[in-house]
Amino acid sequence: MSIHVYGIRHHGPGCARSLRAALDKLRPDVVVLEGPPDAEEVLPLSAHEGMKPPLALLIYPADEPGRGVYYPLAVFSPEWQTLCWAHANHVPVRLMDLPQSHQLAIAAELEQQARQDEPSQPEAADLAAPAGKREPEEAPNWRTDPIAVLAEAAGFQDHELWWEQQVERRQDATDLFVGILEAMRSVREAFPETRERDLLRESYMRRTLRQVLKEGAGTIAVVCGAWHAPVLDEEAVRGKREGCLVKDDESRLKGLPKRKTAATWIPWTHSRLTYRSGYGAGVHSPGWYAHLWEAREAVATRWVATAARLLRERDLDASLANVIEAVRLADALAAMRELRSPGLTELNEAILSVLCRGDVMPMRLIRNRLEVGDVLGEVPEDTPSVPLARDLAQLQKSLRLKPSTEVRLLDLDLRGDTDRARSHLLHRLGLLGIAWGIWQKTGGKASTFHEVWQIQWHPEFALAVIEANIWGTTIETAATSKAIHEAETASELARTTALLDAAILAGLNAAVDPLLARIQSQGALGADVRHLMDAMPPLARIARYGDVRGTQAGQVAPILSGMFERVVVGLPLACASLDDEAVERMLASVGNAQQALDLMAREDLNGQWQDRLQGLLTSGVHALVRGWCCRLLVEKGRIGDDELYRLARLALSAANPPAECAAWVTGLLRGSGLLLLHQQGVWHAFDRWLAELSAETFAEMAPLLRRAFSDFSTSERRQMGEKVKHLRSERSSSAPSARQPPMANLDLERARRALPVLSHIFGVELVESSGVAAPETTSPDSAEQSSMTEYHA
Repeated sequence: MSIHVYGIRHHGPGCARSLRAALDKLRPDVVVLEGPPDAEEVLPLSAHEGMKPPLALLIYPADEPGRGVYYPLAVFSPEWQTLCWAHANHVPVRLMDLPQSHQLAIAAELEQQARQDEPSQPEAADLAAPAGKREPEEAPNWRTDPIAVLAEAAGFQDHELWWEQQVERRQDATDLFVGILEAMRSVREAFPETRERDLLRESYMRRTLRQVLKEGAGTIAVVCGAWHAPVLDEEAVRGKREGCLVKDDESRLKGLPKRKTAATWIPWTHSRLTYRSGYGAGVHSPGWYAHLWEAREAVATRWVATAARLLRERDLDASLANVIEAVRLADALAAMRELRSPGLTELNEAILSVLCRGDVMPMRLIRNRLEVGDVLGEVPEDTPSVPLARDLAQLQKSLRLKPSTEVRLLDLDLRGDTDRARSHLLHRLGLLGIAWGIWQKTGGKASTFHEVWQIQWHPEFALAVIEANIWGTTIETAATSKAIHEAETASELARTTALLDAAILAGLNAAVDPLLARIQSQGALGADVRHLMDAMPPLARIARYGDVRGTQAGQVAPILSGMFERVVVGLPLACASLDDEAVERMLASVGNAQQALDLMAREDLNGQWQDRLQGLLTSGVHALVRGWCCRLLVEKGRIGDDELYRLARLALSAANPPAECAAWVTGLLRGSGLLLLHQQGVWHAFDRWLAELSAETFAEMAPLLRRAFSDFSTSERRQMGEKVKHLRSERSSSAPSARQPPMANLDLERARRALPVLSHIFGVELVESSGVAAPETTSPDSAEQSSMTEYHA
């Protein structure tokens, strides 16, 4: 009986190649692999011809699927190549890591304990102590990086470069693992393991190996992470090394909690193997590592040629001569840096200089498509899964919607059966929290029969499907159950109406009646006017377009009418005493109500609504609300030019605080700017208000006014600038009729008697003119001619 330890780095192509050569040479009786024993029942599936990496083992608690744990594997992962070798040579495989049934139970215990502890005790509990006797862990959360220690000892600042040159670029080096074992033993002597979680895992690994020895296995190949290799050799397993005694391991493993788990295989992606995805054992460039695994010869030439082909697919120039020149430059860079062959850094620099001509944008494409890659693995249909996952797979197959990591646009015509079924599927998955598709509400084809979706599959959706299985065994029943449940627990009416809208879009007819009943009960009791207004748009869409999708719109109309009546009655009180934060929410809610009324197109309701808005124009509500209500009435033609000018003069009067005037202007300017361009009276009043501001007040108001105009498009702002530029000429032609008060009812005799008193007060002389003596001074109108062209320019 003998134990041979092969310390590897997860997802290392050089380790994988050397490991296969070492296994061919050793021909062990059993392979013991670092991995959770919970997954041993699904290991035989790895030999299925339908399994195409990248893949991941998914282990999750049977009663809480959302806490699943992934074990990703790529084609270049040593663990995957170990499984492939074992199946090809009919050698049994045992998994020896601490089972997730224990790890998940410990994590749940720690979370519960953290919730019970006071905030003054933030320390984590000891993972290795028996249940109920855990003590705070004083060790750091992260161990020393052994690769960094070895690379710096070798004089390398780039740790990944050192490991790649020494290990991953090797070709069938069977003696590699002896060096890795000795190097890791030296690092562990200087930096011993202190994390209780890893000490617990290593104790379980040694226990598993002792059991394999006890079963009579002859030659045992142990494949594990390089860090664990020094404590899993034959001397450690037999308990002849300090810190690896049998009694210590058994004491540490005694009394561990446990919970039931399930395991399966799911597709994975290269992007989820990277560090930037949050995967702690990831690599920087999985696409590059896959290339190292597949291209054993002419690695640099094939890589540059692949990059050139990718650029040509995007209609970018990349000739064969450029490829040759880039390869030569990469070889020269490697020679200058005393490297045996060019690595990814040298190849990227050569590609950037030659193929991309110094442009970093094509290099981003190469980074995403080649260095990382968008490969999605596949699993066979008979892979163990929950009923909901099987139903989803069947729907994807029948609707010809194959999952892909590529971002695609899906244009659906709902008049066709297939496209309508696709729309229903995507909407139903959205209700279940699985955002496979994002509905693009474009304005290009405003039709109730047309939908545009952006779809992209993520590996995490597999776990989300398992978690959603609690709602039903099919996508339709699960979405229906979850929609009804969320409506029953929703505290706001707007959320319930949004659920009804989503259920109708998803074709969930069984959910419509319960949701309508819930809306009716909430609407009857609802007193928050803003929530009622927020709930109106989905109901209005249903009332207008419901019959198109087979929904009885007549059921919604009475509910909507009752909500509208409560809104009209309660709106003035709801708009009173609003602070700056609350007034923004109120403006959005009023806009939602207006949108709903526009959809319904009922003259009786529109009339009541406009009467209510007009009543808010002069009441003591926030100036922002008054300006917004004025804007809505202008858009509907309820307020004409003369009335708008009068309201603007009142709102922008010098008697009002400048901040209040700016708020009114901000409310008036919400929405499209084209309509305002034709309101000459507003521009004259606005110009006069600005001209009368002092320099200090104008400096204070400038940021507010700039923010008010920021939502307009560039073309709208340009036209407004032209409007202000020619304001003087517009005023001379249109202002007299709009701005001068009528003279027919003026009592000239009474006015003449008042002029001497005014002349004495102001200290001016009277000059006789036709009809009335006027002070010899600058008229107010001439003073107003100081237009604000300079400010707008």
